[in-house]
Amino acid sequence: MASQRLKRGMRGALTASAIIAMVSTSPAPAIAQPPAGNTESDALKRYNDLNKQAEVVNEELNKAKDDKDAKQAELDKATADLTAATQAKDAAAATEEQFRGQVENLSSASFRGARFNKLSALLTGTSAQDFLDRSSALNVLATDNNKALSELHKAVTTAADSATKAADAQKRATEARDAAAKLQADIEARSKDLQKQINEVKSAANRLSAADKATLKGTEDTGVYIGGPGAAGAAVNAALSRRGDPYVWGGAAPGGFDCSGLTSWAYKQAGLTIPRSSRAQFGVGKSVPLNALQAGDLVFYGSSAGSIHHVAMSLGGDKIVHASTYGKPVAVTTVRGGGSDVFAAKRIVG
Repeated sequence: MASQRLKRGMRGALTASAIIAMVSTSPAPAIAQPPAGNTESDALKRYNDLNKQAEVVNEELNKAKDDKDAKQAELDKATADLTAATQAKDAAAATEEQFRGQVENLSSASFRGARFNKLSALLTGTSAQDFLDRSSALNVLATDNNKALSELHKAVTTAADSATKAADAQKRATEARDAAAKLQADIEARSKDLQKQINEVKSAANRLSAADKATLKGTEDTGVYIGGPGAAGAAVNAALSRRGDPYVWGGAAPGGFDCSGLTSWAYKQAGLTIPRSSRAQFGVGKSVPLNALQAGDLVFYGSSAGSIHHVAMSLGGDKIVHASTYGKPVAVTTVRGGGSDVFAAKRIVG
């Protein structure tokens, strides 16, 4: 019995060994590996990189448009100044001609023997009344002569001053016109560059998986925020009212916004006009610490004033509302949610 049990145990052991041997010598099944460089995270990273590049070009384009508008305003002012100076110069020249003739006539009469003084009237008069009449007339002539000389001098001075102003206005108009033309060429080039970037971003967006799109969208903040009193509060309420609007390059109206389009539109609803681009917006208001943000403050992103590529509106504390990037609607997030390169903040009012 013990022998039989031993044999049965040996058969069990041999069977187990055989099984182990079979498993160890059989080829392992192949495990599918994702192709290198084509993972979902890589696709999302590529999309975000392209989006950032497009945002920079978009803000550079907006800044170029701001600059062109400023140059156009300079051109309009210089043109108006030139017109006014030219008109003043022409009027002064006509006045100069008028009084120059009057002065010349009076001077000619004096050279012919007229004496503009009462002694002359006394010596040539035949009676006391005649003296008074002559004296009165000579006083009028002398007064007219002095007035004519004064007006002539004033006209000559005005004409010279107007000519100087006209020349300056002409110079400013020419410079502004040349600068505006150069900026227009820059705008056209940047517009083409932006369109190329947009096409690449949209192409990358089409390659995103559902998981990538969900990651991109993030968690929606549906909290209730109130801007408070004053223009800053009104701007905040206006911006918040556009939550859910899509990101549109160059957008600055309900239905589609880019970052600076949203902030400029919101402040316009509050009765204040600020520049269109984020970099130009950085030039208004007063600087405030990032740890003392109030509702309505503008928060800027970039490594320097010259490299600002994004702007958001503070809700106070650590919350902002912004139009962040293509594929993401206007939304509320944290200050760092607007970008890791927070640069500075400005208070537009208050």
